[in-house]
Amino acid sequence: MNIIEAKLSDAPIIRDVMIRAFLIYEHAEPPTSALKETVESITAALKDGEQAVIGYIEEEPVAMVRFRLEDDSLYFSRFSVVPERQGQGIAKEILRFLEDYATQQGKRVVACKVRADVQKNISLYQSIGYHVCEESVLHRTDGTSIAVVSMEKSLS
Repeated sequence: MNIIEAKLSDAPIIRDVMIRAFLIYEHAEPPTSALKETVESITAALKDGEQAVIGYIEEEPVAMVRFRLEDDSLYFSRFSVVPERQGQGIAKEILRFLEDYATQQGKRVVACKVRADVQKNISLYQSIGYHVCEESVLHRTDGTSIAVVSMEKSLS
């Protein structure tokens, strides 16, 4: 897999991969807010300091993750692998890439939030050294709330 740092012009690719991956949560309660994102909202986030990488196999975008560098950590979100490529080790490869990038940037921790009701994602992260450090309820601007777990992995 070829993992590349995304440019502003890649916002449509980022959105397409994300939508394909997050469609499985379309009927979740509450529904995922990822499906409401637009090319414009992704472009605005990238202009505001968010970064992203896209994973390609044979020129086809198969995964992406968005992230921000914070004080001593890299925080990632919207991690997406297209459904037909899940279970092939792509997520772990991209996470290793993010961890290496974080280390190069002098960060000590990689962190994310995961829906508490999606055990397969929690298990994936735990299988490579992430641990649950907090459980909370995220109150969204649309009035809905969602239980999430914060997870992190120390890089030292």
